[in-house]
Amino acid sequence: MTAETTPGLRVVHRVVMPMDDDQDIRRLYLEGDLRDLSALQASRAEDTEYGAHWDGADREEETDRRRVVVPAGRRVSFLTYFNAFPAAYWRRWTDVEEVVLRVRVRGDAAILVYRSNSKGHAQRLEVRREQSAEVAEHEFTLPLKPFVDGGWYWLELAAGERPAVLEGAEWCVDATDRPRGRTTIGITTFNRPDFCVKQLAALAEAPELLEGLDEILVIDQGTQRVEDHSGFTDAAKALDGRLRVIEQANLGGSGGFARAMDETVRAGSSDYVLLLDDDVVTEPESILRAVAFADLTRRPTIVGGHMFSLYDRSVLHAYGETLAPYRWFWGPAPHTFHGHDFGYHRMRETAWLHRRIDVDYNGWWMCLIPTSVIREIGLAMPMFIKWDDAEFGIRARAAGFPTVSMPGVAVWHVPWHDKDDTVDWQAYYHERNRLVSALLHSPYDRGGNLLKESLFVSVKHALSMQYSAAELMLSAIEDVLAGPGHMHDTLPTKLGEIRELRKRFPDATFRPDPEEFPAVRRRPPRRGREAASPSSRRDMFQTALTSGLRHLRPLRPDAAEHPQTVVPHIDLHWWRLSRFDSALVSAADGTGTAWYRRDPARYRSILKRTTALHTRLYQEWPKLVAAYKAAQPQLTSPESWRTTFAAEEVRERS
Repeated sequence: MTAETTPGLRVVHRVVMPMDDDQDIRRLYLEGDLRDLSALQASRAEDTEYGAHWDGADREEETDRRRVVVPAGRRVSFLTYFNAFPAAYWRRWTDVEEVVLRVRVRGDAAILVYRSNSKGHAQRLEVRREQSAEVAEHEFTLPLKPFVDGGWYWLELAAGERPAVLEGAEWCVDATDRPRGRTTIGITTFNRPDFCVKQLAALAEAPELLEGLDEILVIDQGTQRVEDHSGFTDAAKALDGRLRVIEQANLGGSGGFARAMDETVRAGSSDYVLLLDDDVVTEPESILRAVAFADLTRRPTIVGGHMFSLYDRSVLHAYGETLAPYRWFWGPAPHTFHGHDFGYHRMRETAWLHRRIDVDYNGWWMCLIPTSVIREIGLAMPMFIKWDDAEFGIRARAAGFPTVSMPGVAVWHVPWHDKDDTVDWQAYYHERNRLVSALLHSPYDRGGNLLKESLFVSVKHALSMQYSAAELMLSAIEDVLAGPGHMHDTLPTKLGEIRELRKRFPDATFRPDPEEFPAVRRRPPRRGREAASPSSRRDMFQTALTSGLRHLRPLRPDAAEHPQTVVPHIDLHWWRLSRFDSALVSAADGTGTAWYRRDPARYRSILKRTTALHTRLYQEWPKLVAAYKAAQPQLTSPESWRTTFAAEEVRERS
């Protein structure tokens, strides 16, 4: 019998090799002598002692992702992101008490089984040897009891005087009387047909995945239609009737994912909806693992995937996300770090990766949500973009449904290095949705430190001559004060209003060539000293006060005609910009330059209005909390969302 057919046992985590020959990602799957790693995935061995078994008859298996050939005298380890077994997560969130490792080998092989603890210390558990031309299966039954705080299981394979072949390995658990869940995938896309079609084609090439898949929903909200892409027809054909494209107006990520949630629940056949961004590359094995884990958790659980960089593919950006409750702001979970590069730092020598990491929510670049959770707590909040995933995770947790960001479950996503969404059009959504989510869920009176931080940020924008971002923050606060009714009402129209507002401000107007602006003219700095970062809290307040008073003065005539300095985006700090009357500032993605210019009248207006609006927020906070909490069931209800969907369909037809 194989692991897939043994009664009562279910494969929950298979050892797999990379989908392609990308050198950057190999260490996510396999550790060995990387100077000659291509030999480890060859379909035949150099030594032919075992004759017909290794004489080239299995060359058709060259694309087999489960098979590894280890040359004589070599050793490989599967203590890697995608192939080690995350025992601590199974120990914490499921009732599973032991895991069965099944390994099929042939040749001159030694199988070594290891475990680690939460501190990253390794322990060898067992060694078995095999010398056979026939495939031999070895089984290891391993307890999960010691993994309460962290730790992994993994195997290593060493070849003797002749090569060894791993024909396959998988981790299995007892799943008696636990049915296999079925899944619908929901992809929200906006003008990325190439990305989207490639993702559909990749999903179609994973037959094991298709077996448990009810449907793939593509919520197309763009003007560049996915169905018009040259590769769409072939991808749809390969998916054999499982693909459905729904076109709707641009209602943002929350509108697209809410549609996928609603369609999945209404269909009534799937146990889960898997939310995927359109600008990702998926490891199909991750989806199988997420579903298997969700099937076996103690209670309905949201299972999220980690995020690797699509452009630097060995770099892990997001391992766990939490909210700091007093600040009400997101960030990496304690003991984790953004930007961990597996190309340079292996799991064996990275102790923090061996701790179990608990999270508050998971980003919707990849997130598996049980339909039972959606039925109980509703759909996404109508936030358009930003905070919708965090708010949903916090709401689910309050209802008793945890989120687990699962190691070995991940996508490669377009990174956010080349974005600064705190000063572009998304500044409105950052502010409004942070405030709304705090009104709904903050455990602190008046949001803890949130209002103070919000006031400081708006003042920093004004000091930095980022008047468009400051105005968007004020607009967001005004909408929050207007009450929860605006959220569905303005969902399809607010982005257009934001874009029109930004057109009025020079800091939001970028030109591709810096030579299009007048030449930079600047008086030399006093005593040759450039602005330095404030070295203390007192120094910071002194800088803010001095700069604030200077911004009330009239603009120097020469600064109105010529920029005074050039500020690369990497140096875009309020304390630097506040010292100038005008500056050329590059965009985060390096594609353009804007000419920031000080405007004393605008500065006074922003200070006056932001003070008044934050005072109102403080005074009216209790009333707003009651209003938004009372409105949330309706805001997230399928009926309200369907009304919004239908209204936009009528608007588009007219």
